[in-house]
Amino acid sequence: MSSTLYRNGVVHSPADPFAEAVLVEDGVIAWLGANDSAASFASRADRVVDLDGLLVAPGFVDAHVHLLATGMALSGLDLTTCIDSREDVLAAVARSIRSAPSSGGLSALVHGHGWDESAWSERGAALPTREDLDAAAQGAPVILVRADAHSSLVSSAFVDLAGLAHLAGYAPSGLVRGAAHTKAMEVLGSHGSERHAELTDLALTHAASRGIVSVHEMSAPGLDTREGLASLIARTAAPSSGLAHVIGYRAELVETPDEAAALAAEIPGLTGIGGDLRVDGSLGSHTAALIEAYADLCDPGDPLRLGTLELSAEQIAAHLVSATAAGLQGAFHVIGDRAMREVLHGLELAAERAGDGPMRGAGHRLEHAEMITPDALDTLVRLGVRLSMQPVFDARWGGPEGMYAGRLGAHRVASMNPFAALAAEGVPLAFGSDSPVTSFDPWSAVRAALSHHNPDQQISARAAFRAHTRGGWRLAGLDHTRAGEIQVG
Repeated sequence: MSSTLYRNGVVHSPADPFAEAVLVEDGVIAWLGANDSAASFASRADRVVDLDGLLVAPGFVDAHVHLLATGMALSGLDLTTCIDSREDVLAAVARSIRSAPSSGGLSALVHGHGWDESAWSERGAALPTREDLDAAAQGAPVILVRADAHSSLVSSAFVDLAGLAHLAGYAPSGLVRGAAHTKAMEVLGSHGSERHAELTDLALTHAASRGIVSVHEMSAPGLDTREGLASLIARTAAPSSGLAHVIGYRAELVETPDEAAALAAEIPGLTGIGGDLRVDGSLGSHTAALIEAYADLCDPGDPLRLGTLELSAEQIAAHLVSATAAGLQGAFHVIGDRAMREVLHGLELAAERAGDGPMRGAGHRLEHAEMITPDALDTLVRLGVRLSMQPVFDARWGGPEGMYAGRLGAHRVASMNPFAALAAEGVPLAFGSDSPVTSFDPWSAVRAALSHHNPDQQISARAAFRAHTRGGWRLAGLDHTRAGEIQVG
């Protein structure tokens, strides 16, 4: 047996709110209490750690991540620092080429992530064009994924390599959305799959360095494979792995319980079918499905004025009924209010077929869910729907001057990400990063929930911290494990 006594700290534990010390034996908490009592354990402990007043808290759970994409972003070209203009982006590409000259083909790929034109100091600046990227990269294939991961900028060589030119969503300027972007991400994902274990270990180790002990992996075709997800679940199942624990979701649409059961059989340990199963896209890329048109798209003929609805209520209902019958969670990516309306219709249809009780018992979940009306909230509560949300989205893009206001108009922004309203109704909430969309930084997420741009939707530090710790276990149906709290056992 090995044991460690941590003392002279502040222990965050509902089991003992005044605890200052913790004894851990063979990885299990054997005792917690006051410093005075800790002295009797010091002689029997193999190691004694003086915390010098530091906080001891449960590890965070990140309830929405993409590990392979995160590993690729961490090892690729970081464009989050390009905050002035398009010239910053092009200069970063040129520097990358100078440091690693092209050897041709996919092996010469320049992959960047994180550009966000709404944050550039040069507001309204044009995006880099395909020709710009060709020149900066000296003809090498380039894909630069936008911060929201729903659109990309690509060079001519990448267009040819991936066969994008004839796909919907391809623009000759080099900006790709829709089917063209999906294909581009598939090609990028296949490139990363060659280093799957290396890149996902990089992501998991980075998560652990930020205090994250478990992640909800949102695997999807084009982002990773079924085999990749099965490997992640197996590799991180035991604490001895030394890696953050992976809770697995796979975003594949199913129509029957047999399809759901077959998918679960192929991915042992699967928690849910869905996750990043997209009902719509993102606000930043003008692909979130809206009831009222985007405020910054003035052309009445623009096909993106209302965004893109990718699934129907009937498809949503069939998926939920099938997942429920297979004993799994169903989950959907939903951001815009039109997409939320479609999801609510699908939920109601599913409840008519499967029954309210089985639907509530399944613990189905929605990812992001940024535009929730009071009527929508009633349905979510009645059917026991759980929400995985990203407070940093509001901190980064919310408020009257943020990107959301530019896309939607200020009158629609104040009601977004209604954390307080959801908490007041008892909706199960968990927080995450959507990494690599935003970085692993759970304390920033807690702060963002405390300082929501709309004061009426701010929540307490306790509620925010709980949503990012125990809330993650609860959303995955694992709260019976007692994880997410410091207590004996």
